[in-house]
Amino acid sequence: MHAPLLACLLALAPLAHAQDPAAPLLHPLFQDHAVLQRDRPLRLHGDAPAGATVHVELAGHRAQVRADASGRWQAALPPLSAGGPHTLTVRAGTTTRTVRDLLVGDVWLCSGQSNMELQLWRSLDARAEIANADDPEIRLLTVPQAGSPVPLARFPQPAAWQRATPETARDFSAACFYFARELRKTVDVPMGLINASWGGSRIQAWTSGDALRAGGHAGEDLDVLALYAADPVRAAARWGERWGAWWAQAPGVAAGDRPWDGTAHGDWHEAPRDLGAWERWGVPDLAAFDGMLWYRSTATLTAEQAAQDATLVLGPADEMDVTWVNGTAVGSTYGAGTPRAYPLPRGLLRAGDNTVVVNVLDTYREGGLAGPASAHRLQLADGSAVPLDGGWRYRVVPPETGTPPRAPWQSAAGLSTLYNGMIAPLAGTALRGVLWYQGESNTAEPDAYAGLLRGLRDDWRTRFGDPQLPFLVVQLANYGAQADVPGDSGWPALREVQRRVAAEPHGGLAVTIDIGERDDIHPPNKQALGLRLARAARHVVYGEALAPSGPVPRSARREGGAVVVTFDDVEGGLVAYGAPGPVAFELCGAEPGSCRWAQATLDGHRVRLQAPDVPAPVRVRHAWADNPLVNLFDRAGLPAGPFEIEIR
Repeated sequence: MHAPLLACLLALAPLAHAQDPAAPLLHPLFQDHAVLQRDRPLRLHGDAPAGATVHVELAGHRAQVRADASGRWQAALPPLSAGGPHTLTVRAGTTTRTVRDLLVGDVWLCSGQSNMELQLWRSLDARAEIANADDPEIRLLTVPQAGSPVPLARFPQPAAWQRATPETARDFSAACFYFARELRKTVDVPMGLINASWGGSRIQAWTSGDALRAGGHAGEDLDVLALYAADPVRAAARWGERWGAWWAQAPGVAAGDRPWDGTAHGDWHEAPRDLGAWERWGVPDLAAFDGMLWYRSTATLTAEQAAQDATLVLGPADEMDVTWVNGTAVGSTYGAGTPRAYPLPRGLLRAGDNTVVVNVLDTYREGGLAGPASAHRLQLADGSAVPLDGGWRYRVVPPETGTPPRAPWQSAAGLSTLYNGMIAPLAGTALRGVLWYQGESNTAEPDAYAGLLRGLRDDWRTRFGDPQLPFLVVQLANYGAQADVPGDSGWPALREVQRRVAAEPHGGLAVTIDIGERDDIHPPNKQALGLRLARAARHVVYGEALAPSGPVPRSARREGGAVVVTFDDVEGGLVAYGAPGPVAFELCGAEPGSCRWAQATLDGHRVRLQAPDVPAPVRVRHAWADNPLVNLFDRAGLPAGPFEIEIR
């Protein structure tokens, strides 16, 4: 079980009983150095003894409320203008909480996966940037990383607001910080930044269970998640059935091939005793292998040992495992550095040999079950341990088998887990807007991403009490090898989804197709990203009359023997750098695989396209590759981003 998720399960009992005397009088969001959203009614809340009268005072405004039967209280105060510092005082009975150095300004939620999480110290020119990261009116709050099978009312680990200083900013989200620093050049109010991000996370993990069900996503798996909250052992067994059903119909799997219960097919080989990354085993076929391996070992028990409660203890697995004992699934965890420890259902063990089977999926860089052999054992209730003494054997799963489903309770790869543990505790907070940088982990499902992104956006607007909450999306940066010929990929398809969703009301887009890195999925130039996010916010949120995200296509029309694309939001004219005309344009026919590079020439705010090999084009694509070469910009230095539009 992932450690933060285990912490959340342990936290559920006190969270369900707000009358616990250790419960905070104020929600953790309201503490020293916090920023409250200006010009919005202030909703303060916390926990007190049931029925207690709670007195609240802030900036000369007072309120008196009563805690409900569960101990929850909420008080509303009038809106405040930007400024401060203020002192907040809350009193219930003999308990008083005083919060100092509160500012009122604009509060932004920054969320997503690793490119939002990436810290200042990993960004471009980090040493100089950290030394100059000193602005007492930028305040930082990093939400503790925690997944949960159920929505939490507050963070399971402590979190603190901090003034931006070289010491505090170095570990904060670089994209979020650079955004606020740039924005404060034109919006001179305090900025409160809430960073809730997790590397490698999928959008499904950030979406509430209600929103996933409403969108028709994974209802059966959400039922398993609900079972997991009540009984993780039973949920693991049920998930094993779900996983086994997927395996049975996966491409290339022979009928009756069930490696977890002894009816396995295929070739099994002896694994190195200390295991570790399979890329280092000296096996040529595994030297650069991303995919799945089966592992199998045994533990020999006496009848007395088999009768005891036991936990299977394994080392970390990179990056996802499903584990069976004697044919019954006992656990599944996501996370390369997390040791696996799975409580076993009573009666599962038997005298004699007990078979342990682990399926490990790795999708990035090195993978496998970590050693040494001494890290793998059955830990018995009497304190003794029985090693897995059968050695480990392995079997390679062919790539065409595909990618298995992921257990819904897994932190970054699960369903609603990060919403439950990191977003739900923020619900009801007044925000100025959301910055969303996520999608790399969903490039295998671009068609589903449109509904998922809209579902998350709309659900968050509801949860934060603002149906017009600005939602600014970072379009995925360029990454990977450059394409020699036009083709299809999940990366450009997902970028197009991001572009279309961001164009909807109260949305904005930051184009990053020119600031990525061929060999680094985490481009360090977060300063340029911060500038572009701030520019989008200045237009979408603050109403400035400027082109928010660079040239965007308005239309594509036939003119004679050419196709002409007209652009809007061009500042100072279009320019093609490093070539006589724009590159990265394609014209496509109606049939799959019919796209061809187009010859492109500039014509004011228009680009004229021709492709003799496409006699009847129906679509235009631009920058449609994982790592396209783009040279079309406006005079403000903003690129024309990836897009696909129909020819009218």
